Amino acid sequence: MDLNLRGKSVLITGASKGIGLAAAEAFAEEGCDLHLAARNEAALNEHAARLRAAHGIAVTVHVVDLRESDHIDRLAIACADIDVLVNNAGDIPQGTLAQMDEARWRYAWELKVFGYIILTRAIYERMKARGHGVIINDIGAAGERFDFNYITGSAGNAALMAFTRALGGRSLLNDNIRVVGINPGPVETDRMINRLKEQAQAKWGDESRWRELTAQMPQGRAAKPREIADLMTFLASDRAGYTTGAIYTVDGGMSARN
Repeated sequence: MDLNLRGKSVLITGASKGIGLAAAEAFAEEGCDLHLAARNEAALNEHAARLRAAHGIAVTVHVVDLRESDHIDRLAIACADIDVLVNNAGDIPQGTLAQMDEARWRYAWELKVFGYIILTRAIYERMKARGHGVIINDIGAAGERFDFNYITGSAGNAALMAFTRALGGRSLLNDNIRVVGINPGPVETDRMINRLKEQAQAKWGDESRWRELTAQMPQGRAAKPREIADLMTFLASDRAGYTTGAIYTVDGGMSARN
């Protein structure tokens, strides 16, 4: 399916790995020019060179830490003409209320919560001036399936869900900007695999058995990063042109269970 995205300019944060990298590959296949933002310069340059060569697109690398306001300002200025923003950077650790002290909680939210909000504020005004745009927030199903052992992530994701709905509820009518969210469940990223390996090592003394821990997931597996990324490209396209303020859950039905 041709989504008519060729020539669009897309900024993806957290683009050096996982869902962010899969999003870069999906948008590149649609012929989009890319702005890839993350902290890992070597990985960004490697991916950018590969995507340029494979798809003949422009790829610009931005080495930034989105916990830093001046980095966000610099990124927003460099990407003033983008058509699509994909907020994806974030790494909130597991932990209960007792385990997540104030410093860890604030550090996690500076990237995943305030990083999304502050970058969106800056990009939104530039999209408004140009008369169009799409903002896609990669959030997480913990925002609707509350988890005692992931309390910082559940609370942060719930806040971003409210942010997405509140902004998206009027953005299309007022400013011709669509704002949507995606709530992935478990996704087979390096981060998830490493966590499952630790659990398998603790349970059986053999980290190579980590896939056995996915047996109770739908289809006995986690989602593939590309399954999230392909939804992003559709939501960015005019085929989803009447969609805003909505959040799509992609967790194999786990959030729908009683």
